[in-house]
Amino acid sequence: TKAYTTQLMCMYMLALYMGLEMGTITREFYDQFVKDLQAVPEKLEAFLKKIGEIEDVAKQLYNREQVFFIGRGLDSAVSYEGSLKLKEISYIKSFAIAAGELKHGTIALMEPGTLVIALACQDFLYEKMVSNIQEIKARGAYVMGIAKEGNDSVAAHSDRVIYIPQVRDEIVPLLSVVPLQIFAYYV
Repeated sequence: TKAYTTQLMCMYMLALYMGLEMGTITREFYDQFVKDLQAVPEKLEAFLKKIGEIEDVAKQLYNREQVFFIGRGLDSAVSYEGSLKLKEISYIKSFAIAAGELKHGTIALMEPGTLVIALACQDFLYEKMVSNIQEIKARGAYVMGIAKEGNDSVAAHSDRVIYIPQVRDEIVPLLSVVPLQIFAYYV
């Protein structure tokens, strides 16, 4: 977990530096983004107080034969990390897929009881992700949603939801990967 989040943080800082040097971002944007990044440890610390909730979910879902992770945009990239961690630690067949690609074959694998971990953490893709969750639920899958606090409509379409603290969409991966890594650990 430390290596993944540290690499992300380094990439953010490198991209911000390059953007500032090349003049593609303003100093104000840079300063605000850095301030948002500096707030991540405090947000993670607050989130980690809910670790028991993730452990409870893992105790209920540890015996699944296969698990699908889905997301859109940056959430898709995080779903690959979540799937990898689950495979590495538990040896459960785990697959990550971009939610927009579900209709191209993968939806056929969603049968009653299939565990799907759906990341719906990016505000500008949230409604599309909720639509994907509805499709999966219609096929009988068990959905564990991951969403930002305040995005409560995902709960109406999921069996369980883990909420991460509110952050700007661009840095969601620093927070959304943590419940996936903790889930893999407890599974």
